Amino acid sequence: MKKLILSFLLVFLLAFTAMAEPIKRSLESMNGCYACHGVKLKVIGPAFIEISKRYKNQEFANEQLVKKIKEGGSGNWGDVPMNAHPNISDTDLSSMVDWILTL
Repeated sequence: MKKLILSFLLVFLLAFTAMAEPIKRSLESMNGCYACHGVKLKVIGPAFIEISKRYKNQEFANEQLVKKIKEGGSGNWGDVPMNAHPNISDTDLSSMVDWILTL
C-alpha cells in the first residue's frame, strides 16, 4: 500500500513539475526575458542559473528580484542596464522568479 501511495505521489509531482515549467517559460517568452537572458548561458544579462545561484538562499529574494525586474537598473551584474518592466504584473513576475530560483 505504501508503494502505491508513494508511486501516486511521484507521478503527481512529476506531472505538476512538467506542467509548471512550460507555464513559467511561456510567461518569460511573452515578456521578452529570453532576448537578454538564457537559462544556462549569459546573453546580454546573466543566465537564469547564475541569478538562481546568487539569490537562491536569500530570505527575500523573490521580492527583491520582482522589484528589480519592475524598476530595472544596473550595477549588480556589470555595466549593462536592465530595462524596467513596469507593465508585468507582480503575480507573473513572482511566478517567473520562483521558477528561476529553482534552477
